[in-house]
Amino acid sequence: MIAILDYKAGNQTSVRRALEHLGIPCVITADPACVESAAGVIFPGVGAAGQAMRQLGESGLDEVLRHVVASGRPLLGICLGCQIMLDHSDENDTRTLGLVHGECVRFAEGLCDETGVPIRIPHMGWNTLSYRKSSILFDGIPEDAAFYFVHSYYVRTDPEREIAVSSYGTEFCAAYGQDGLWAVQFHPEKSGRPGLRLLSNFYAWCRKRGEQIC
Repeated sequence: MIAILDYKAGNQTSVRRALEHLGIPCVITADPACVESAAGVIFPGVGAAGQAMRQLGESGLDEVLRHVVASGRPLLGICLGCQIMLDHSDENDTRTLGLVHGECVRFAEGLCDETGVPIRIPHMGWNTLSYRKSSILFDGIPEDAAFYFVHSYYVRTDPEREIAVSSYGTEFCAAYGQDGLWAVQFHPEKSGRPGLRLLSNFYAWCRKRGEQIC
């Protein structure tokens, strides 16, 4: 069973539908016991960093996530989840979870695309990736595959943690992490076949790890 973390930050239902389409057992939950016993955890989200961190703190799910990482249970952050897994977000000047070293910053005003046209913020739509290193998470996904993005902020983390980058007025980290602890700025659940393959790869890793089923 995959636990989809419910912290009132939206997007959980879309993730559940994608997993159900793949035949992957899953549950949307805020129950710490269920999260702790799941084979893996998906940490999705849309919205603002400050509000998300307040909800995580009030519910105690911030400590649950820290324990998930400390115990080595597989974790996948998506969009807002990807951003607040780091130390700090410029959005609302928010101290975030600190699961991975790094920060989240806003796209600067005045950036232009490769043709010289000013970009619009938020970055919304399909974009391709450039791989920085191989990862089981992207196994079987070609580099020219497009993924769906919706964000005004992007993450900065240690270069050795970067798995893939994308470009929107500036190059930015689109996926980071290591085996079992990953985060992606895009929405795999809304990214067609490449996104479904990524979710399938995550579940395959969870099964390989042989974690206890919720």
